[in-house]
Amino acid sequence: MQLSDILKPNAVKVLATVTSKKRLFQDLGEIAAASYGLHPGAVADALMERESLGPTGVGHGVALPHARLEELPAVRGAFLRLERPIDFDAVDRQPVDLVFALFAPQDSGVEHLKALALVSRTLRDAAVVAKLRANTDPAALHAVLTEAPGIKAA
Repeated sequence: MQLSDILKPNAVKVLATVTSKKRLFQDLGEIAAASYGLHPGAVADALMERESLGPTGVGHGVALPHARLEELPAVRGAFLRLERPIDFDAVDRQPVDLVFALFAPQDSGVEHLKALALVSRTLRDAAVVAKLRANTDPAALHAVLTEAPGIKAA
């Protein structure tokens, strides 16, 4: 599995006006609807439900919200670069400006975990993160994410 398998170019956005985690999840729902045909409200609700189990802000300005959804045939993703970081209850208490959301089928099991590990490894790479923060063009952001050398899931 590679990020190009789960992340469509039109699921990569730069947002300037996100003010809360709830608004972010609504935006992710709209992106998932446009990119993958999912119901935006169902996506936002599933992300909020998962977040209630524990925050998905992993530190260093990065969040990896994820949810399982009934109507999804395969693991899919969306990436957002926020122009203004938001509070995300991250483990290091730092605001978040890079968000990679994963949407997985309800019964995806190991594929969901592989995708989550792949995204996590990618966003722990300091060079990748620096490039993501240096770009505001969604096409360039997609290229940085999908062309990261040597980062693949088993």
